[in-house]
Amino acid sequence: MSGYESLAWIKDKNGKEYVCSVDGLNGNLNDREELTKQEQEHCMDVNQIIGTERW
Repeated sequence: MSGYESLAWIKDKNGKEYVCSVDGLNGNLNDREELTKQEQEHCMDVNQIIGTERW
Protein backbone atom coordinates (compact mmCIF):
# COMPACT_ATOMS: atom_id res chain seq x y z
CA MET A 1 0.00 0.00 0.00
CA SER A 2 1.27 3.46 -0.82
CA GLY A 3 -0.01 7.01 -1.09
CA TYR A 4 -2.98 8.37 0.82
CA GLU A 5 -4.39 4.92 1.64
CA SER A 6 -1.20 4.12 3.57
CA LEU A 7 -1.96 6.90 6.10
CA ALA A 8 -4.18 6.89 9.19
CA TRP A 9 -5.60 10.04 10.78
CA ILE A 10 -5.83 9.66 14.55
CA LYS A 11 -7.19 12.09 17.15
CA ASP A 12 -5.97 11.34 20.67
CA LYS A 13 -7.93 11.72 23.90
CA ASN A 14 -6.49 15.24 24.34
CA GLY A 15 -7.78 16.38 20.94
CA LYS A 16 -4.43 16.37 19.12
CA GLU A 17 -4.56 15.01 15.58
CA TYR A 18 -1.84 12.90 14.03
CA VAL A 19 -1.24 11.50 10.57
CA CYS A 20 0.52 8.16 10.78
CA SER A 21 1.96 5.55 8.48
CA VAL A 22 -0.29 2.49 8.73
CA ASP A 23 2.82 0.30 8.67
CA GLY A 24 4.02 1.87 11.93
CA LEU A 25 0.78 1.27 13.85
CA ASN A 26 -0.09 -1.79 15.87
CA GLY A 27 -3.55 -3.27 16.24
CA ASN A 28 -6.92 -1.73 15.45
CA LEU A 29 -6.92 1.68 13.78
CA ASN A 30 -10.55 2.48 14.62
CA ASP A 31 -11.42 4.45 17.75
CA ARG A 32 -7.80 5.03 18.75
CA GLU A 33 -7.31 7.48 21.61
CA GLU A 34 -3.65 6.93 22.36
CA LEU A 35 -0.44 6.22 20.50
CA THR A 36 2.52 4.47 22.03
CA LYS A 37 5.89 6.25 21.93
CA GLN A 38 7.01 3.75 19.29
CA GLU A 39 3.91 4.49 17.17
CA GLN A 40 4.44 8.25 17.51
CA GLU A 41 7.78 7.83 15.73
CA HIS A 42 5.76 6.96 12.60
CA CYS A 43 3.38 9.91 13.00
CA MET A 44 3.37 13.65 12.55
CA ASP A 45 1.33 16.16 14.56
CA VAL A 46 -1.16 17.62 12.07
CA ASN A 47 -1.07 21.04 13.77
CA GLN A 48 2.64 21.30 12.97
CA ILE A 49 1.80 20.80 9.29
CA ILE A 50 -1.26 23.03 8.84
CA GLY A 51 -1.35 25.28 11.89
CA THR A 52 -3.89 25.28 14.66
CA GLU A 53 -7.02 26.01 12.60
CA ARG A 54 -9.06 23.18 11.16
CA TRP A 55 -9.16 22.81 7.38
